[in-house]
Parts: sequence; C-alpha cells; structure tokens
Amino acid sequence: MKLLLAVDGSDCSLRALEHVIGLAAQWRTPPEVHLLHVHPPIPLGRVQVHVGKETLAAHYREEGEAVLAVAQQRLAQAGLAYIPHLHVGLPAEVIAHQAELLAVDQVVIGSHGRGALAGLLLGSVAQKLAHLLKTPLLLVK
Repeated sequence: MKLLLAVDGSDCSLRALEHVIGLAAQWRTPPEVHLLHVHPPIPLGRVQVHVGKETLAAHYREEGEAVLAVAQQRLAQAGLAYIPHLHVGLPAEVIAHQAELLAVDQVVIGSHGRGALAGLLLGSVAQKLAHLLKTPLLLVK
C-alpha cells in the first residue's frame, strides 16, 4: 500500500497522521508513506521588490520543515518509514498532482486545515481534492 499523507500542522492533519499510524499497525506489510506539506504561495506583487528569491525560498523551506518535523518524529516513533516532500503551490492541485505522479493507492488528509476561510462542512482543500483526485481520498475528522 502506497499512501500520500498531506499535513499542514493543524489538529485535523495530526489526527490524520495518527489514523495512518493506527491503520499501519493493522496491516501485515507497512505502507509506503509519502509525507507531504504544501506551502501556499505568498502573493508576490510588491513583495519581490523587498524580498529576494533566496529569502523567499528559505522561508518556504523553514516553515515546511517545521510542519513536517512533528509528523516525521511521530512516524519514526511508530517505526514507519516515510519519504518527505515539500512543495509550494495551491494545496489541492499540488496534492492531486503528487498523488498521480507518485502513483499512490490512497491520499489521507485532515478534513479541515489551517485555511482561514475553510468550508463550513469540509475544508476547501478537501472539497477541491474530492473533485481532482483519481485515487481514493480518506478524510479524517
């Protein structure tokens, strides 16, 4: 089983992480876990005038690594191997693209993320993924 676990540091994504760990404990063969964090792009506009590309790239990398660190530590404690992925872009589109590129069997995410204006019933990323993905999507509350 090949899983793509997308995390954003929210409580829901941490519950999705714990759910994957619980599922893996029930399987005979541990899953191949691709751990993904997608940093939404900062609108460039006038920001580029004041911030260089290297500084912006460092910002994305530092924040992404901080989000992944919690999940990486927990997966390691559970004895699960993982492959970390950091990307910048629109989260739903990047997750769907990575799911196809990596040929995963399932995508696992929290039902609500850190988005300021998340959907009322489902997070906006979850709603978009439901339409974009060709593979099964597991939403964890």
